[in-house]
Amino acid sequence: MKPDEGGASALNLRTAGILDASELSECPGVPSLRRLHQGPVAVIECSEEIPCNPCEIGCVNGAIELGHPITNRPMLKSDQCSGCGACIAKCPGLAIFVVDLSAETEDIVSLPYEMLPVPQVGEIVDALNREGDLVGPGKVAQVATSKSNDRTIVVTLAVEKGQGMHVRALRVGGAEHAQQR
Repeated sequence: MKPDEGGASALNLRTAGILDASELSECPGVPSLRRLHQGPVAVIECSEEIPCNPCEIGCVNGAIELGHPITNRPMLKSDQCSGCGACIAKCPGLAIFVVDLSAETEDIVSLPYEMLPVPQVGEIVDALNREGDLVGPGKVAQVATSKSNDRTIVVTLAVEKGQGMHVRALRVGGAEHAQQR
């Protein structure tokens, strides 16, 4: 498929700027709900057919595959994914998250973060959905920085049970901070 033709997903993403549930279900990088409840696993929300493969190169377990051509969307072999998160900061489109729905009381989401201020472990932040709307509070469980991540920080949040597949961003400082901009 040529880039200007796009599929239904690409057109909807391009016109709305946000993946919806039907588009997510078409992404070969989204694991099954069963796998999400077995422990941490990568969730690759990439619906674009573009020449990009840092996630495949960065996966130490060989769980991400594009194949040929390089414009294929990344496919997750969820049985090979350990949920280590090495792929999160490798994605230039910030489209990879690690989600763990296995706990009884909370969901865990690791996500890329490229803003200031950097959240601190233990801090309560606003957990946001794909549209940037407030989902609820999130407690920062881990902040991972590395020179190999090219200034992309990986923040791990503990969020309300049932919200792990909805939280895709965070805001430090709450709504007051957002209104000051």
